[in-house]
Amino acid sequence: MRRHAAANSEGPRSRRRVVLFSYGFRPFFLLAGLWAIVPMVTLLWSLGVQSWPGDTIPLFRWHAHEMIFGFVIAAVAGFLLTAVPSWTGQQAVSGPRLMALVAIWAAERLVVSPLVDLPVALALPLEIAFLPTLAFILAVPLFRAKKISNAVFLLFLSLLFAADFLFHAQLHGLIGSLPFDSLRLALNVVLLMVVIIGGRIIPAFTQSGLQQLGRPVQAKAPSWLNAAAIGTVALLVVVDIFAQDSTGSGLLAALAALLLFGRLAHWQGHRTLDVPLLWVLHLGYGWIVVALTLKAWWLLTASYWAVNWMHALNSGAFGTMILAVTTRAALGHTGRALEASKAITIAYLLVSTAAATRVWGPVVLPAYLWNTIYVAGGLWVTGFAIYLAVYCPVLLGSRVDGKPG
Repeated sequence: MRRHAAANSEGPRSRRRVVLFSYGFRPFFLLAGLWAIVPMVTLLWSLGVQSWPGDTIPLFRWHAHEMIFGFVIAAVAGFLLTAVPSWTGQQAVSGPRLMALVAIWAAERLVVSPLVDLPVALALPLEIAFLPTLAFILAVPLFRAKKISNAVFLLFLSLLFAADFLFHAQLHGLIGSLPFDSLRLALNVVLLMVVIIGGRIIPAFTQSGLQQLGRPVQAKAPSWLNAAAIGTVALLVVVDIFAQDSTGSGLLAALAALLLFGRLAHWQGHRTLDVPLLWVLHLGYGWIVVALTLKAWWLLTASYWAVNWMHALNSGAFGTMILAVTTRAALGHTGRALEASKAITIAYLLVSTAAATRVWGPVVLPAYLWNTIYVAGGLWVTGFAIYLAVYCPVLLGSRVDGKPG
């Protein structure tokens, strides 16, 4: 009898120990928050206190790579590992398979860093293993359930893998110079993913969220506008491969900004200003419009105030959208009320303020370039530190409604 009771008392503790690997969003949303901080702190530390090793990957290239393939891709992985089971009705990846996937992601971060010096034959496979592994894991349920329309995300993961491979192959001297920047290709692919995913979830969440508050709205853009916006961004990805920083790229960026602004205007964002969990989605998507407008202005006129358009895209759009999606999805998938706390609302504002400081601070205060970079970095780190403090208990704890997941 005592043995039976002991076994029962051990069960809940055992479940608590492994809850982190019960669903893909749990470890990867935590890792996204962590890796929003680590490359930024490392950059600021290396610039101000500790010099970066000169015989390894250049500091700014490492920082840019890790912000895309560490931070952004961790969030993408968490989103897709959670969305695909919903799309297909099949069991989510969990347990040992999820642990192995996390281990591969972590191994990449270690091998890419200056802490490890491996022969190319060993380093390269470890540096590029995560994305094809993730794509294979997602492909099985997608094709089994015949969800061909959602299989487009496998194409995006393949393009990101190609960009990552080219980055490392060039770094190791295996290939020569390219007519485009592999990290820019990755940035553009992520942009296209955000444009598509945002176009699905922002109007849907806006309608359902305001409906629950007794404020029904129609938050849908015309189908022709959706198709035109996505098509233009997709064409921009292609043009930036063959004619990066060209006049054609600038014109396409201007057209994409206009179409995305029209799309955003249909989503009734002005009605969400008292609902942080909703307005932050519109804010993140709005940063895409700002980034593409700056890109167009920079390429077409070379106006200095638009030079930091990539920071508007990576820090403003991707940073804000990732924080918006991870905070909402984590609440919903752990059975909690869909309501942003005051601390998380502050985190939303800090991350977007960090992006604005990084984009326009050096333009407004050119004599204080490094000061604005430190301020922007500090705001960014603080925002994601708040996210981790608030969401570690959420992501490490069981669902509050007692359901599995």
